[in-house]
Order: sequence, then C-alpha cells, then structure tokens
Amino acid sequence: MESGLTVAVFGAYGHTGRFVVAQLRDRGFVPVLSGRDAAKLEKAASESGLEARPASVDDPASLDRALAGAAAVINCAGPFAATAGPVIEAALRAGIPYVDVAAEIEANVDTFTDFAERARAAGAVIVPAMAFYGGLGDLLATAAMGDWTAADEAHVAYGLSGWHPTAGTRASGVVSGERRGGRRVRYANGRLEYRDDKPPTLEWPFPDPMGPRAVIGEFTMADVVTIPSHLSIPDVRTYMTVEAARELSDPDTPAPAPVDEHGRSAQTFLVDVVVRSGGAQRRAVARGRDIYAITAPLVVEAVDRILTGQTRTVGVASAGEIFDALGFLHALALHLTLELRR
Repeated sequence: MESGLTVAVFGAYGHTGRFVVAQLRDRGFVPVLSGRDAAKLEKAASESGLEARPASVDDPASLDRALAGAAAVINCAGPFAATAGPVIEAALRAGIPYVDVAAEIEANVDTFTDFAERARAAGAVIVPAMAFYGGLGDLLATAAMGDWTAADEAHVAYGLSGWHPTAGTRASGVVSGERRGGRRVRYANGRLEYRDDKPPTLEWPFPDPMGPRAVIGEFTMADVVTIPSHLSIPDVRTYMTVEAARELSDPDTPAPAPVDEHGRSAQTFLVDVVVRSGGAQRRAVARGRDIYAITAPLVVEAVDRILTGQTRTVGVASAGEIFDALGFLHALALHLTLELRR
C-alpha cells in the first residue's frame, strides 16, 4: 500500500518500536514518533528525519496531539497494563484504529473486557496482541482449523533457539507477575486458571529439522487470550523450549544484539500449532528469525489491511477473527516460512 498515510507509533524509540517504524516506511506509510521519554524520542526523530510528538498516558491532551491527523495508531510501549487503556481511549476520541503488540495476558484481557462493547457500538477497530506472541499463534491456529467450527484443544509450541529479552519484556514480566501474585496461569476448561504449582516439563515433537525438544509445559503466553476469544476451543496450552525459558528467567541474559543490516538478532524460531478434535489433528508451522523483528511485519500488515477494508468485523478482535488468517500468513512470505498439515 503506497498510501503516504500517517501512522502514529507510541513507544517508537523502543526495540520493537524501531522495527515497526522501519517497516511502516518500507510499506509506504509515514510514521509519527511518539512516546513518554522526550529525550529518546527526539534522538530517534533526529536520526530518522521523522516528526516527534511527545505524549504521556497521564496526559490525555498530549495523546490527542500525538494522534492528530493519523490514520491509525500502533502501541509498542509496555508495560501495556499502563499504556493500552489510555492510548485506546485516545484512538476512540480520534476515531482511528488501534493496534498493539502486547504480550501481557492480563492487559489483553483488560482490552477485551473494558472496550468490546464501546468499540463495537462505535464501529471502531481495536486489535490487541498483534505480535509474535498472541497474534501469530492465533493466525496459525485459525488457519489450521480450516473448516472446523470447534476443536477440543489447541497447542502452541515455541521452539526458540534462545531468548535474549529486551528491557520492555522484562518490565512487562514484572508487572504481570505482580498482578498474578506470583502465580502462574493457564487456559483450561474454557477459562483462565491461576495456579501455585510448578509447570510440567515434557518433550514436544517439533517437526524436522528441530525434532523433539524439552519444553516447559503451560508456559502461558497471550495466545490463551487471542485464540479462545473467537475459536470454540476450551483448552489452549502454550509451551516454550527449556533453553529459551532459562535465558528469559536469568537476570544476566543480555538484550538481543543486532547481527545484520536490518538490526535483527541471530535468534531463530519455529512455532508449531496443533489443534485436535476427537481423533483428528491439524497442524500449522511457521519458521523465521528474531521474535521482536517479526512483530513489525505482523503489525504493519494488520494496519494495512484495516485501512484498506480487508477486515471481517469491528470492535475488539484478535488477528484470526478480524483477518483472513491464511491470506494474512501468505502475505508474510518474505518474513515467514509456513507449512499446513490438515
């Protein structure tokens, strides 16, 4: 879409935000940089030649100025428990679509709970978790379902070569941990359950060439919000390779380091999604590189489709509900390798 339309990016100077800004420019949009840290914002603006509009979630007027004239807003600033609500409110006042990259389970639940009715009544579009965690798994599960109207269970297994978390990931994890009182969460029997026991460790049969790997079972990610928000699946489980989970929990693990001209890290990923109904099973697999970098084409493709009318509903909706999941995934062919087994 060579539109020249302006898209506001809140949190534009962050690790993921920078990937999003670059992807918007590649797709013909004009990003407007916004965020809470004026110094970082001005630095990013001077380096990119783009407009900077400082804004604070505690100052609605500043958010209104940041979104003025924009066709849409992308929120890349976590913790989303603090930013999602105020930025959504600003988007509703401006009458523009809102998309975020939140991986925080509780923050995504808040978005569906707090804004579903208002957004639907206003004909507004709000898409939370349009990122590697939450959005990609939902698209894969929806594509795997095909013509099934329901399934017994969905499994999303993350095969990461490693996980060097950003400062934003660590900050969001702290907030989520506090909101859960130190408990872990899983989605079973059609609802979120908070538990005090340790998650199981098991082996997941990743497809070749990765093969079977030890994973942390019930390593719960935002997919447990996005998938059951529109698919009739009472049990949604997510898994993480043990090595990646260990790096995430280690406070000494460094942030991701760029190794190519696009700023991507050397990390690779394989996302293996299996849906089961009775004795039947369907599978969708995506392979790619850098879980933070891949969020940029995911969220920008979403904005493009929203602004060109390629949507199926209004209100608060996850990726698999509002978009043609299979068509969306095929549109990411430059960034992802996709395999379906039905």
